[in-house]
Amino acid sequence: MPSAYPHLLSEGKIGPISVRNRIIVTAMGVSLSNADGTVSDRLIAYHEEQAKGGAGLIIMGVSGVAWPVGAVMPNQTAISDDRFIPGLRKLTDAVHAHGAKIAAQLHHGGLVAGYSATEGHPLWAPSLPKPVAGDFVEAFLPEELAAFAGGPVPQIKVLEEADIQQVVRWFAEGAARARQAGFDGVEIHGGHGYLLSSFMSPASNRRTDGYGGPLENRARLTLEVVRAVREAAGPDMAVWLKLDSRELGKPDGITIDDARIVAPWVEAAGADAITVTAYHNVGQGKLHSGSNIPHEPDFNLPAAARIREVVKLPIIASGRVEPPSAEHGLAKGDFDFLAMGRKVLADPHLPNKLAADSEADIRPCIYCYTCVSTAYIREPVRCAVNSELGREFQVVAPRAAPGGHFVVIGGGPAGMEAARRLDRAGQRVTLIEKSDRLGGTLRFAGLAYEPNERLMHWLRRQIEGSKVDVRLKTEATPELIAALGADTVIVATGARRDMPPIPGGNLSHVFSGDDMRRMMLGESSDALKSKTSWATRIATKVGAATGATANLDFVRKATKTWMPLGKNIVIIGGELVGLELAEFLVERDRRVTVVGEAPRFGGGLQLVRRMRMLVELREHGVELFPAAKDIRIVEGAVQFTDGEGTARSAAADHVIVAAGAHGDSSLADALRAAGLTVHEIGDGTGVGYIEGAMRGATDKVAELLA
Repeated sequence: MPSAYPHLLSEGKIGPISVRNRIIVTAMGVSLSNADGTVSDRLIAYHEEQAKGGAGLIIMGVSGVAWPVGAVMPNQTAISDDRFIPGLRKLTDAVHAHGAKIAAQLHHGGLVAGYSATEGHPLWAPSLPKPVAGDFVEAFLPEELAAFAGGPVPQIKVLEEADIQQVVRWFAEGAARARQAGFDGVEIHGGHGYLLSSFMSPASNRRTDGYGGPLENRARLTLEVVRAVREAAGPDMAVWLKLDSRELGKPDGITIDDARIVAPWVEAAGADAITVTAYHNVGQGKLHSGSNIPHEPDFNLPAAARIREVVKLPIIASGRVEPPSAEHGLAKGDFDFLAMGRKVLADPHLPNKLAADSEADIRPCIYCYTCVSTAYIREPVRCAVNSELGREFQVVAPRAAPGGHFVVIGGGPAGMEAARRLDRAGQRVTLIEKSDRLGGTLRFAGLAYEPNERLMHWLRRQIEGSKVDVRLKTEATPELIAALGADTVIVATGARRDMPPIPGGNLSHVFSGDDMRRMMLGESSDALKSKTSWATRIATKVGAATGATANLDFVRKATKTWMPLGKNIVIIGGELVGLELAEFLVERDRRVTVVGEAPRFGGGLQLVRRMRMLVELREHGVELFPAAKDIRIVEGAVQFTDGEGTARSAAADHVIVAAGAHGDSSLADALRAAGLTVHEIGDGTGVGYIEGAMRGATDKVAELLA
């Protein structure tokens, strides 16, 4: 059977090196090296897993050519001294053992090197920067702001010509060390506001000498670096440049026309390829997921195609590109390689699964920005759906022999993930779910945010393809568990969502989060029956009977035509569930107000997604009132005192209380009282959302099988 991806999986060349397919692991800052800049076993295992997974080429991110000067994060890899070569060689050997190529990304953070500034190093710059203005910090929760903003006020070093020549030498010396360490290539980071990009951009370069002014002067440092690196790398290494195609949100920034002029100069300077990227005005929170790490699919592909028109060398594209879109672009000749980031963090074996025609087994990225957000708060990389990311070096084969019987209670993400992992380890597993289908809270989460549905379907498919004995429409009781002969019980039944003590919470137009979930998914309860019309109840029953409400795509489309909710909706609670509900409802032409006691909204959302969502909600007319007090519900309104102390009243045809979720160990305690061996995971132990569910399941299974 012919491959669905003949171009994506075909061999390619970048300069002197051959690459086994067109899939590149893009350079990412992951903070997995040692604190002294040396390569750690943790970083080696992280990249080795990508090589095992079939990537053609791996680019090791942000290798500091002047480290510790220019460092943008803790535990960044250094390539600024010969003492780093042995660790780098150990890394390249590990990757090469699995048939992949590896390149080092040569990097100097320039004005973005905030971490090096916390260590007392100045920020290197072409000119004194303009003040940053915008809403960037407004989305930070207090604890995140403390992690991000620590350290002294940065000092700016405006480069003299001697400093500029030192920069060129640093990059060249970094390339020479990469060659000695066995790298197959080097990517020069010329984007993202870092040092080379800051010289290229008219927004940050206001020099009047030979390195400022017209584009040919602003590009001069980058071109000098390319030439010097090309010479230092020698004939057997590939050399390429990561180039900003534009700077979004900067009226005086780099444009696509600039990039199209510079690209042939880069080719003439000796580069073997160009990675096309983009950057943004860092003061605008939404743009942090709107340029180099885009929320919109295929966002940077048009720019890659435009640059492809003016050069003959290979073009490396990136930016939320699904495999079918990549195959289409490669076939058209719009670009030559695809660099993937988030997708291969979620599943480093994506290339091999594509090659094996097992695309349905690829664990999906849900675009929650957990991985990206860690960099902002200076933590090692994590992934919400791949709990082993960054911890590959700790993964060991299970030592427990098969023979015990594990009973998992709860078919949500934590329960399915635990059952999947136990089955994969050869254990006997029974999965009990009281409803008529698996999914748990992922069903409603997938309705509100479609990428979550992809994870639900993936987990279901893994269970369907396993030996797990699934018992739907089954109530877990001590008697049943004893009758099953369970040796170990894992309770993953999720959180309780009680109505918090809000005055007026018992009024007929007030729904809890569980009420909303049941109504949208065709379920019922006594409380819901008392609050909905006969027409709504009939529609819900018909939807459930026909299976229509089990199809989340159908529900998403149908609710844009009809919903049993009035025009004016007030949501009480501004954390993840409340904000996703607001997004869902405003897309269905409701006027939405969100009121909550939290000093800042968006708890449970990762920072970079939160920065986007808060802005977009306001753009769509949603009124947000954090730090509210004295909240009370009356007929037709919600009354409260806002964060400024002003008494307010928001019109409300219906009120949704998206608050009050908490852990619930009642079933686990009852099973323990019956003499069973019980462990708890998931939101029943405290609300941790998808990441908490997946990580808790992973860790518990590893503990039980150790």
